[in-house]
Amino acid sequence: MSRLDRSLIHGLPVFAGIEPAELDRILDSATALRVPDGSAVFEQGEEAHSFFVLLDGRVRVVKTTPDGQQVTMRYIVPGELLGIAQALGRTDYPASAVAVTDCVALAWPSRLWRKFADVSPAFGANTYKTVGIRLDDVQTQVVEMATQQVERRVAHSLLRLVGQSGTRTGDGILIDFPLSRQDIAEMSGTTLHTVSRLLTAWEKKGLVKSGRQKVTVVEPHRLLLLAEGRA
Repeated sequence: MSRLDRSLIHGLPVFAGIEPAELDRILDSATALRVPDGSAVFEQGEEAHSFFVLLDGRVRVVKTTPDGQQVTMRYIVPGELLGIAQALGRTDYPASAVAVTDCVALAWPSRLWRKFADVSPAFGANTYKTVGIRLDDVQTQVVEMATQQVERRVAHSLLRLVGQSGTRTGDGILIDFPLSRQDIAEMSGTTLHTVSRLLTAWEKKGLVKSGRQKVTVVEPHRLLLLAEGRA
């Protein structure tokens, strides 16, 4: 089996500051995976057997509540870690990760996470930075759901996706992966009916354009004013 090329991870934030020889050693223990659209990378509650870096595609992180409701916590974009239960002190995955496009990822056995962190302080520091950012994002979402009206929550959700995965087009900023209205509802803690009603109203105002699993934010500044309650 040929060695994975260092260029696959060189320059990714999680591996910043790591020497080339150490990157090669890290890659030697990696397995390349292809995950088809709609397939799970891992399931909530499953033993955390591996951690991953996404190289291509988009992955949706979904948590199922005790009453069976699905909440979309975030979307993973290329270059990001996922499945890092060990950094949270867990032995199981706290949420499911589902490919929303065909994906390519690198996987390592979970038992190596501590070894990598010990051998490479940069890897450990970068991993904990990722955890901190995500916990902050979760806290922000919880506060929004507890304190904000639904229109502002949906606007915030779209703006987060624009910041994370937006591509500028002639119409505005396209969220560049398949995104259904149900997905937006699960991110915003509301219903499909409410999201459909809001998007229809926003389209009439020229804020967004939406089609089959496609959303373009036409006027991001106006949507930000709405999200902040200043519209």
